[in-house]
Amino acid sequence: MAEEEKERIVIPDENGDEHLFDELFKFTVDETGKSYILVTPAGDESDDDEDEEVEVFAFRYEDREEEDSDIALFPVETDEEWEMVEEMLNTFSAEEEEE
Repeated sequence: MAEEEKERIVIPDENGDEHLFDELFKFTVDETGKSYILVTPAGDESDDDEDEEVEVFAFRYEDREEEDSDIALFPVETDEEWEMVEEMLNTFSAEEEEE
């Protein structure tokens, strides 16, 4: 069974240290036009423990055409945004379990 290749993204922390993440999925909210990306820390995938909790990080993003990087990331700040992100994650997780 072929494993789907995940998109990877490097995100610097507040100290400037770069960390590698696997893209879970992206989505755009039609009402606001804002786009979001959910990522998980890239790790050793040899321990395929499906029950293990995986930390998920969410960011609002904007495409940057004039810069070297593909997207600009911004923190999710409002409770409304977090609720919407959690709802999308729950939907995504339910679809993943069905496969």
